[in-house]
Amino acid sequence: MTDQTPPRSIIPDVVDLIPALRAYARSLSRNQSDADDLVQETLLKAIANVDKFQPGTRLRAWLFTILRNTFYTRIRVSARERTGAADCVSGEMSVQPSQEWTVRGRELMAAIDRLPPHYREILILVVMLGESYEEAARICDCAIGTVKSRVSRARQLVMNDLEGTEEA
Repeated sequence: MTDQTPPRSIIPDVVDLIPALRAYARSLSRNQSDADDLVQETLLKAIANVDKFQPGTRLRAWLFTILRNTFYTRIRVSARERTGAADCVSGEMSVQPSQEWTVRGRELMAAIDRLPPHYREILILVVMLGESYEEAARICDCAIGTVKSRVSRARQLVMNDLEGTEEA
């Protein structure tokens, strides 16, 4: 029965992390439905491999790593598949927002979406989800200096992009 103790003891913590997992999945996939599927697959993998979780380590980083690896595995698999057109009108809004803050928020997210994936991922982890540089380095399997430089470069690219849209 002691084999059952660790899974049950981390379940409340896993449930508390679902919103952060969804936010990270949304930033990677850029599609709400795909993000939900990614979180579900991550949770299934985490439950199936809970015995591999080391008590005393950060559950959040462990789950984010599973999510990130699952996402990149999906990309490799989907590169071999041919799907329908990505520019389907069903995904477009029918009414444009009228509030300035909504427009600016969409411009910001569009600028973030235009970042190269390695910059976007680090920016989302550190700036939007509040991960430390150390945790982001562990999740992305890179050096802390790399994380810091990518965050700095990503911020600069977003600011330059937004300045360009203001002038247009």
